[in-house]
Order: sequence, then C-alpha cells, then structure tokens
Amino acid sequence: MIRPLTAADRAAVLALVGATGFFRPEEVEVAEEILDVYLGRPGQKDYAAVVIEDEAGAVAGYMTYGPTPLTRGTYDLYWMAVAPSAQGRGLGKALVAWLEAQVRGEGGRLILIETSSTAQYGPTRRFYEDLSYTEVARIPDFYQPGDDRIIYAKRLA
Repeated sequence: MIRPLTAADRAAVLALVGATGFFRPEEVEVAEEILDVYLGRPGQKDYAAVVIEDEAGAVAGYMTYGPTPLTRGTYDLYWMAVAPSAQGRGLGKALVAWLEAQVRGEGGRLILIETSSTAQYGPTRRFYEDLSYTEVARIPDFYQPGDDRIIYAKRLA
C-alpha cells in the first residue's frame, strides 16, 4: 500500500535510508530536512512524501517528489529508497508507477530524476532506464571529481 508519509513514519524512513548504504551522512541530513519541511509545513507545495508498506504493514520504502519550481507540468523525484530487506520485490517500481499516475492526474507532463555516475549507482541507473527514463543531461564532476550528476527524464503521454 502506498500512502502519504506521516510523522509516525519519520524514524522508520530515516532508518531505511541509512540502511541502504547508498547515502553519505550529509545526504541523509538533506533527506531529513525534506521530511521535516513536508511534515512541519502542511500547506507548502514544494515537497510531497509517500511511503510504501510491506505485507505486514511496516514501512518498506519511501519517496519524495514535487513540482519543479518555475515550470509548467514538470516534476522532480527527489528521493526514493527501499529497505534492503524489501528490495527486489517490485516496491521501487510500484512507487515510480504511482508517481507517474499522480503526476498525470495533476496535469504533469515530465518527470526528472537525478543520480550519481559512480559504479555504486549502476543498478539505480539501470532501474530508471528499465522504466523508460532517458539520460538527458550529465554534468561532469558535479558531486565530486569523477562523480557526474546524471539527469533522467520521462515524458508522460
């Protein structure tokens, strides 16, 4: 089940973000800041957050997204993570499919996702490519020397 993230989910989400082993401490801090904006300012329109539950009703993954400022119909998928114990079961695909349906329902036309070029993120890049996201930009050495920022996009029909 995919549902809006609540304050009761915060600790579980941050634990699963840390458990993935993909994010540096400063990146986890940014994920936490986004959650706090989402939870602490209910009227804001910059970030939305959802969780996906496993069969037992526990938080198994989450995603934050929102409309890209100063655009018409473009959305960013900011953060997505699935607990290591729940990976490989289609939860990430379910989150992205849910996002695409949500964006279409809001009149959106384009979803952007950014990720790293490092070898560790190879499976992440293949995941997005398998879902028909296309690399549209690459900024060399963006995150640090040898770590490019790769931007994926998908136009929605």
